[in-house]
Amino acid sequence: MDGAGRLARSLRSLGPQADLKAAAIGAAMLLRERLGLPARAPARPTIHRQPPNRLVLLIERYLPNRTGIALTVVMLLGSTGLGIVKGGHVDDFMVALSDTRNALANSAGFRITTVAINGRRQLSQDEVLAIGGVSGRSSLLFLDAETVRDRLKANPWIADATILKLYPGRLQIDIVERTAFALWQQDGRLSVIAEDGAVLEPYVSRRFVALPLVVGKGADVRARDFLALLDRYPQVRIVTKAAIFVGERRWNLRLKDGLDIRLPENDVGNALAMLSKLDKDDRLFSRDIVAVDMRLPDRLTVQLSDDAAKAREELFKDKKTKKKAGDA
Repeated sequence: MDGAGRLARSLRSLGPQADLKAAAIGAAMLLRERLGLPARAPARPTIHRQPPNRLVLLIERYLPNRTGIALTVVMLLGSTGLGIVKGGHVDDFMVALSDTRNALANSAGFRITTVAINGRRQLSQDEVLAIGGVSGRSSLLFLDAETVRDRLKANPWIADATILKLYPGRLQIDIVERTAFALWQQDGRLSVIAEDGAVLEPYVSRRFVALPLVVGKGADVRARDFLALLDRYPQVRIVTKAAIFVGERRWNLRLKDGLDIRLPENDVGNALAMLSKLDKDDRLFSRDIVAVDMRLPDRLTVQLSDDAAKAREELFKDKKTKKKAGDA
């Protein structure tokens, strides 16, 4: 008996019954096999699930297979891209991406092995390649010729450029350089300019020292026409040190000996012709004067130097004294 006063059944008493049941089941299976009847499939346990949410049913019904995987990949890529942008690594990422694809192209046989640059005079080959963004890591396959051309044309020395990609590994660059035309001084800064007034570079090299000098606001874009007119009168041009644009309206000339010549706003050609004739006939530029004013159309005014003015004043005094003595 157990502690509650009930009869305790021995587990051994179940042994014969269990053996008889197993024997019966085995006999039944042998009989079905003899008769050729299909074996009965064991009953599967039934799992009772709570019906899914309506939204989940719609998603499972209409979204294609593997959409979840694709969305997960997109989310990961988006998170990575956001991290790159927020961290300020966009430029580094693009450089790394470009280097990677160029390395693959170079390994496939599209490495730039030969570079020919035609038309350069002021710029070196290394400077042209650096301006165009072509380096030792660049591949001919992924080199954007239009981008290289735009970069070259953005340089003030280069007026035009043509890029040819000759596969598998030859690059040809033809450039048209601007010509250094004059030196332009403005607000204390001295620059080398082209004929169209484009500033090519700050004046730092002595190789441009022989260029004509123009001074003043607007002189950069007006220099070509005025200097072309001045070239017609070599008697004046050869002694000119600088051409000064005054008030964006007219020009003054500063000669090498310091003489200032104030030209008129209009009819400048006739004024230069008159200067050339006066110097040829009367050696005007060699006289002891500091300025020649030609702004008025009907007269020419000459300003003497201080010494010349004093000497002239003394001369007039002597003449006046002699005249008074003669009257007496």
